[in-house]
Amino acid sequence: MPRMAGDSIHLHSRSVEPRIVSLIASSTEILCALGLESHLVGRSHECDFPPSIVGLPVCTEAKLDQRLSSAEIDRSVRGILEQALSVYRVDAEKLRNLRPTHIVTQTQCEVCAVSLRDVEGALGDWIGTIPKVVSLQGADLPGVLADIERVAENLSVPEHGRDLVAQMRDRMSDIQAHAATLQARPTVGCIEWIEPLMASGNWMPELVAMAGGVNLFGSAGRHAPGLAWETLRSADPDVVVVLPCGFDLARTYGEMRALATLPGWNDLHAVRAGRVYACDGNAFFNRPGPRLVESLEVLAEILHPEAFTFGHRGIAWKRW
Repeated sequence: MPRMAGDSIHLHSRSVEPRIVSLIASSTEILCALGLESHLVGRSHECDFPPSIVGLPVCTEAKLDQRLSSAEIDRSVRGILEQALSVYRVDAEKLRNLRPTHIVTQTQCEVCAVSLRDVEGALGDWIGTIPKVVSLQGADLPGVLADIERVAENLSVPEHGRDLVAQMRDRMSDIQAHAATLQARPTVGCIEWIEPLMASGNWMPELVAMAGGVNLFGSAGRHAPGLAWETLRSADPDVVVVLPCGFDLARTYGEMRALATLPGWNDLHAVRAGRVYACDGNAFFNRPGPRLVESLEVLAEILHPEAFTFGHRGIAWKRW
């Protein structure tokens, strides 16, 4: 199993002990799985796992109201981006006071989390020693695994990164190998945003294939594409999995009411077969880190309930 919070380690470096600020939820999970939790001194407003880190100082905030509907969030984000502004705010003064030696952020998506541009802006007038910025950039599954090893390398624990990636590969390979023995391969439509409809991209097509499904929309390594309702309706997937970015299970389940208003929704094969599922995208699928293994387990349970039981039903997903 991956090293998680509480599994302390000794760093290779004999220089100053690292003081790490993580500005993306996935990097916080990566750092803790690498045994570096005791070196975390700050986090983003979205970092919430493992629960033991929630008491750390919060260094960021979103500029929009997260209680808005998916359609309202989309309009707000588009308006902000059209002005060439950031969706997030970094507290530069708090960062300075925390005296980090390392800041971990990302370049993968400026909408999903604090970006490298946000961090560079906060460090613009920094006086004194500039912290080292480590930016995650994985856009597909191999990229995510490479990010984990790169974080470990930058924090002088390369062997822990290699061990964690090996453990993740082994667990995922076991699921993939078992799924490959199954005769059924249902077609799958993964929805990453509800209003407007967007399909899943990045690592999701790879996870669907590993779980024994046929991914219909989106490409590995590419951002979530827009999805026309008629395209979804025409493809008529066997299974529909809804995992909006940033939404937990309860929020996803509630937002899915909008799908039922689409013309012909009830005629979809997945709807008639009772194979539409709400998922906790925020905790699992949307976080490119160690819990992508659990995300694969969730997909395997959904696609092949007769062959896989990992105990995620009701916690990470439920039938809609």
